[in-house]
Amino acid sequence: MPTIHFEPDGKKVAASASETVLAAALRAGIPTAHPCGGDARCSICRVSVENGLEHCAPMTERERVLSEQLGFSPEVRLACQTTVAGDIKVRRLVVDDDDLELTQRLDQSSGPFSIGEEKELAILFADIRGFTEFSEKLPPYDVIYILNRYFYHMGKIIAAHRGSIENYIGDGLMALFGLDDSPDASFRAVSAGLEMIEDIARNRHHFEDIYGMSFRIGVGIHCGKVVVGTVGQRMTAIGDAVNFASRIESANKEYGTDLLISEEVYHQVAQKYAITRTIENAIIKGKSGTHGLYSVQALTDDKG
Repeated sequence: MPTIHFEPDGKKVAASASETVLAAALRAGIPTAHPCGGDARCSICRVSVENGLEHCAPMTERERVLSEQLGFSPEVRLACQTTVAGDIKVRRLVVDDDDLELTQRLDQSSGPFSIGEEKELAILFADIRGFTEFSEKLPPYDVIYILNRYFYHMGKIIAAHRGSIENYIGDGLMALFGLDDSPDASFRAVSAGLEMIEDIARNRHHFEDIYGMSFRIGVGIHCGKVVVGTVGQRMTAIGDAVNFASRIESANKEYGTDLLISEEVYHQVAQKYAITRTIENAIIKGKSGTHGLYSVQALTDDKG
């Protein structure tokens, strides 16, 4: 039976031919972080094979893709994917006290998504247009008042559509829909976005009466797979879909729109909304190629 020598632990563990390096480590009580569940969707369980690389099985397709993406040298392998046919010596690469304490805290957390979970979500970004110019003319306490009032109203609307605000970025916010695995996340996100814009328009007089000026917001929505997990003390979502949604929101400035959705969202809600403008071959900052974007202004009569 092959033996795996783990460093810096100084432990030797016998492993069957079908047992991964990660499984052998966990069975022997060697703390090895694997936040994705050992499914080759992260690289945290990686090890450096110091001796016996020739005894390691060839990379799985998932490991190969991740290895190429991150530019690993040949001796760096994913413990969750690597099986062995002979004795090897490996060094765990995520090993210091901070790593171990963080891993233990996440493992012991009772909150949802503490370690990380992949989910299909609709992501909504909203940002106040021209807020820097608006705020420069006001005392700081007034700016805080306006932002608190704005976020309070937006939060109520998002919650009413079963969404959750997961981040505040200056005068902007990020909200997630579909954390409950509901199939209508995109529909609820677009409904919330429209209502947010309507609320700002309906209450514009409040700020005009007090300050002699008001503001608009831009909303961008995309859907896709993200990893939801606890970062620091709060839950957030990470992934390309999040970045894309943020870029779509910013595109409102260029196209003079208020609410833009991606093509992926469009295919899910096209029968329920009046798509007033289609922007073909849109260039999105930070994204390669061109993309289809859609401006939405109202619900259709068919809300089924």
